Parts: sequence; C-alpha cells; structure tokens
Amino acid sequence: MLSLFRHKRQKPSPPPTVSVIEGYLAIESSKSLLAVEHRRQLLDRIWQYTALSHQQFSQLYLNPIHLYAELVQQLPASETHHHAYLGGMLDHGLELVACSLKLRQSYLLPTGAAPEDQAAQTDAWSAGIAYGALLHDIGKIAVDLLVERQDGRVWHPWQGSLDQPYRFRYIKGRDYHLHSAAAGLLYTQILDRPILDWLSGFPPLWASLLYVLAGQYERAGVLGELVMQADRVSTAQNIGGNPSKALQAPTHSLQHHLISGLRYLVQHELKLNQPGAAGWLTRDALWLVSKTVTDKLRAYLLSQSIEGIPSSNLAVFDELQSHGLVESTPEGKAIWTALVAQGNWQQSFTFLRLQPVLIWGNEDRPEAFSGTVSIAAHDHSTDTPVPVAAPDTGSAGSGQSQPQPDPLAREDADYLGTLLDMFELKEPEARDALSESAVETSTLQSDSPGQVFLNWVKEGILSHKLIINDSKAKIHTVGGSAFLVTPGLFQRYAQEFPGISQGACQKIEEWRWVQKQFEKLKVHKKRDNGLNIWTCQVQGPRKKTTLKGYLIAEPTSLLESIPSDNPFLAFDES
Repeated sequence: MLSLFRHKRQKPSPPPTVSVIEGYLAIESSKSLLAVEHRRQLLDRIWQYTALSHQQFSQLYLNPIHLYAELVQQLPASETHHHAYLGGMLDHGLELVACSLKLRQSYLLPTGAAPEDQAAQTDAWSAGIAYGALLHDIGKIAVDLLVERQDGRVWHPWQGSLDQPYRFRYIKGRDYHLHSAAAGLLYTQILDRPILDWLSGFPPLWASLLYVLAGQYERAGVLGELVMQADRVSTAQNIGGNPSKALQAPTHSLQHHLISGLRYLVQHELKLNQPGAAGWLTRDALWLVSKTVTDKLRAYLLSQSIEGIPSSNLAVFDELQSHGLVESTPEGKAIWTALVAQGNWQQSFTFLRLQPVLIWGNEDRPEAFSGTVSIAAHDHSTDTPVPVAAPDTGSAGSGQSQPQPDPLAREDADYLGTLLDMFELKEPEARDALSESAVETSTLQSDSPGQVFLNWVKEGILSHKLIINDSKAKIHTVGGSAFLVTPGLFQRYAQEFPGISQGACQKIEEWRWVQKQFEKLKVHKKRDNGLNIWTCQVQGPRKKTTLKGYLIAEPTSLLESIPSDNPFLAFDES
C-alpha cells in the first residue's frame, strides 16, 4: 500500500527560509497528511469499495484526494460541532467518501436504465458519488474561515494551496448556509479537466453532481441522497451519536417520523430526572421508560395523521431498533432493565436507551441526573466484533484560538469499524437474484456442495459483499493466509440460501452440514496436532477475545492479492 501514496502532482515544500513561529501551523505535504494511520485505513477501504486496478484508483481517486489534502491542510470541519479539531476537514472528507461508496453498493445506477448500461456506467457513478462526498464541505474553507499566512497576508483557497505557515480563525456572524454554494469556487482545483470531461459524458450523473456541488441536494436525486446520508453518519459518529439508519432517514419516512416524534415528546411533554418521570438523562445516555414512551409516541404520531405506525409496542420496538434510534443490549434486544436510584428512593424500570445527541444535537441539554442508573446484569454476546487497525493518536500541531484535537475522535480502535458498519451491506434485488442464480449454476457445474460454498466466498470477496479484516468481518488475513471464521461465515451462507442441504441430513443444522462439505474439499490447512480448527487471539486496546476458524492452504484461490495481516489477530499456540 505504500505505493498508493506516491503523488505525481505533489506541491514543492515551503521555502526553507520560512520558519514556523508559535501560533502558526506548518505546511504539510499531502503524502504526510495521508500517511496517518487512520487515514491510510480509510484509503484502503475506499480502494476496496471501488474494485479498481492500482492505476485506475490512482487516477480517479488518489489524485483528487491528494489535491484535496493539499488544499485543506489541517483546517477543521467546523468550529464547535463535528470534526472540530486540527485535520478535521480532511478526516470528514475521507469518511464521507468511504461511507458514500459503501452505501452506493446497494444501488444499481442510473435508476431504471438497462442492466448493460448500468454495468457500463458503474465506475463513473461510483466516482461521481465519491467526488460529491469529498467536496461536500469544501466551501467552508472559502467562506467560514479567515486564514492568515505567516507574512500577514490573507489566504483565499481559490489562490491555490498554501505556501507559508498559517493560522486561522472563524468569521463571526458568518452565514452558516453559504458554504454549500461556495464549492463552485474550488472544485476545479480538485477535479482535473480529464475527469470533468469524462463525467460530462454521462448527462444524468453530470447533472446530479453539479446540483450537489451547488448545494441543491433536493435536485440531485440518488447521488444527493447518498452524500447526505454519508454526511449524517460521519457527523453522528464524530459527535458521539449513533451512526445508523436513523440519521439518514429520508423526509416523510417512518424512521424520520419516529425520531421527530421522540424529539418532540422529550423536549416538550415528558418529565425527566425525577420520581414519576418517563425518562432519565445521564452523561452518556437517555433512558426512556419503554411502555410509557412508546404509547405516547404512537399516540402523538397518529394525532399528526401519520400513516404506517405499528399497532403493537413490540413492533414499534423493532422499528426503533432496526433504524438505530435506540441502542441494543449486549444480547441484541431493544429493552434494557435498569435500577434508578437517588437518595433513599429507587425503582427498577424497563427502558429504551438512546444517545442524547439524537434528541438535542447541538442544543443545550437539561442537566444530567444526579442519581444513578444501574444496568441489570446481562449475559454478554459471544459474537465479539474484531477491531480494525488502531488509529493514530498523535497530536496535530499548535495554534492560537484553534480547535484542539478531540480526545475521543481517535482513541477507539473500533473507530473505522463503527463508522463503516452503520449499514449492513444490502444488495439490490437484482444482485440477490444473480447470487441465487450463480449458486444454482455452480451446483449444476459441480457435484461438490463444498465447492459451491467456496465459490460463493470468492464471489463475495470480489463483489465486496463479504468484507475482510473489518469489525465483525467473518474473513480475516492471518499468517499470510485467509482465515474463515466459524460458525459465522457458514451461518451467513446457510441464512442466505435456506434449504441448501436439500434434506441431505436432518440430524444437524444446515450450517454444520455446509461446514462438513467444506472440510471434504481439504483446501484448509490442518494444525500440527491434526485438528481442523485454528484459534486466534483478538487483542484490542480495551478487550480480548478469541475467534475460531479455518486457515486456507492456498489463499490465492480466494484472494487475487493478499492484504496485510489483521494486526489485532494472532494465532493461539496453546
């Protein structure tokens, strides 16, 4: 991956006669800015989602990203809201690209076109979506910030990249909506002429991208919606919210009405933090009494003539949980049991647990409850997520009156996994039909169900339907080979193709039958003691666990190129 950071259009370093004095930030090369570990991980993800060759990826993605990094340097994405730290603008841009490309996998574009046209335009639409995401907030550096060079001259981004150490401050009384319209000043510095010529050859895509760059998202169709969804995810993750489907809900959708209803009830009707209340706000969560709040939520939405509201509380719980409006217990349930205590008073309730940011956002919140909310004991799930590579936690420079690095922004090694797992990879119906057809075809071409499973794994890796080395991934690279997690990967296959065993064996579960068929292929490497299953220790910054799985003897049979080993996995030699 080191070769990915070679950049032919690299700007020269600032003249050596210019020294950096206190209060100014040094100019950094794009190579240096993008070499930070968590940004390298994001670039790896972006490349994985594009499925392009190295040369194509460099031309269509890396070159614009390097130019973007040169331009934004260490400027933040906001003053006090999301990514309000040095380098926040660059992080936000990369996160948006990664999130939008992951979302894009669930769409066949352009909508309504013939399959052959959709296939021919795949790369163009992916790139257009990525560009819209990358440039989403670029206008902020033109109209929200006053940037001063070390020699005292004001810098404007349309002048080109910074050539001296710099400092900045936010403009008081600025128009908070102006940045959306200011992207037009800058995007030609990021997207070169060949890229613009290429994109202009796809009129529906070109129109959607221009509307996004002009801030007219309501006219930008699917492209605009994907960029907005990715922005909500990145923003919510950074400010401590839940990066889930709740925050991407289209206006007038059920999830949009659910979150709007909850906000109204909490802010205007429900009592908080007292005996007889319907909710308690602690420093890290909002606890709402499940039955009381759900009854009131349904009544409120019905009073607003909103249709499609579930008639039972259980169905409402499912909707709230599936759209990420409420946090799940370790067992994956929507309902928590907790004891509320204050002084001599205490009482146990069943709760819905929410992130406070979903209700108040940047608004002032009520004071946190002075008592305690204690969670009842739970049996923790054994399906422990595997952390991805640890982000960099180094400091980001100095400057006067500048946002400081957010101490929570980079310290969690599950950062990228959390950010990019906010959506399950849903494939469109056409892809599902193709997958089923492929399995049926493979079955006809092979008498080995184990080989059909292995073909499914390889196809899933190539299409990115199966992700590698990600949080909760069922395929990892360990010891230079592919590690297939059991039972997770086999269960996924059995769930996707129920009845795959065709009644061959009624005494064991289908996933176990698939696993036995896989073992018959003898493509896995056995341990020295003759056992099939390998155990890996998973070592994160705050937790340890183990994974069991099969080690493929010839990994190139599944992977065209072998990624670096997951640094958090190591073989258990015991």
